Amino acid sequence: MSPLGDRILRQIAAAGPIGVADYMALCLFDPDHGYYTTREPFGAQGDFTTAPEVSQMFGELLAAWLVAAWREAGAPAGAVIAEIGPGRGTMMKDMARTLARLAPDLAATARFALVETSPRLRRIQRQTLDGAGPAFAWHDTATTLPAGPLFVAANELFDALPVRQFVKTAAGWRERVVGIGEDGTLAFMAGAAGLDPGLLPAQAAAAAPGTIAELAPAREALMETLARRLAEHGGAGLFVDYGYVGPALGDTLQALRRHRYDDVLAAPGEADLTSHVDFAPLAAVARRCGLDVEIAGQGDFLLGLGLLERAGALGAGQDEAGRERIRAAVERLAGPEEMGRLFKVMSVRSRRRTPGLDVRTD
Repeated sequence: MSPLGDRILRQIAAAGPIGVADYMALCLFDPDHGYYTTREPFGAQGDFTTAPEVSQMFGELLAAWLVAAWREAGAPAGAVIAEIGPGRGTMMKDMARTLARLAPDLAATARFALVETSPRLRRIQRQTLDGAGPAFAWHDTATTLPAGPLFVAANELFDALPVRQFVKTAAGWRERVVGIGEDGTLAFMAGAAGLDPGLLPAQAAAAAPGTIAELAPAREALMETLARRLAEHGGAGLFVDYGYVGPALGDTLQALRRHRYDDVLAAPGEADLTSHVDFAPLAAVARRCGLDVEIAGQGDFLLGLGLLERAGALGAGQDEAGRERIRAAVERLAGPEEMGRLFKVMSVRSRRRTPGLDVRTD
């Protein structure tokens, strides 16, 4: 058991089981032993590889979309270009370079911001972005972003926000908690707290005992914060994550360690914990705030923005090995058996104007 796991065991022994959302928050964000506060999760030497680390083309194409959205919004002055959860800063570096090439007037006048809570990741981001062009500012939360039209992107943000789980029992739906099993290790069990079945999908009424349902109020709260900001100040946003468009039932909580799936309870703080994102409630929040929303598979989205053409341009000056690396990156980003189908892209805009999908970065 990890040091954080030992501490969680002591906490549960003293105060009782904790909800899945609280367990996730401890594992990911504990100041002393949390995964994102203490570890280097990204890349081949870490635990997983995100799309911006697969290829520069990902950040370039997202930047092209933001440029088109900015222009179709009337090229407003004082724009804020932001990324939430910027990892190592790779995507922001690629976006800033592309913005300077496609829209030098925007790049010269926009304020660039990154929302990051981890001091360790901030240090890595500053190293990545050193000499990348514009001045970058860091924020702890999205609520402190400067006023003005906001053009925001986030990749694999919502999947890491804590999710609540409920399990169907003979006594009805009960919150799923983490307690101590008979062998003295961490174990899932049904807690005492119930749930209004009206909050669950319609199919929950006929669910068999043991069925898991997930609710993500933290995700919806963040989406509401961003949507209200976009509705008030204008702008657009792109949110990329793996998941589905619900409603649905099932346990999607997972742990990833050294690029392999791991037991969720085995090593608290030493593995990445995520769950699949249901985009339906996020879209509903955005629409209630008056925004236009579209959801597409990542593959369709990137191909529509010119992924193949950009790959061809990058490969023109490469040898065969270089071109093969680019082809592999295209397959990883857009292939239906890779990221192309499982990952979704949700776009939100303050006005119903669709950025032209014929935007190219070459």
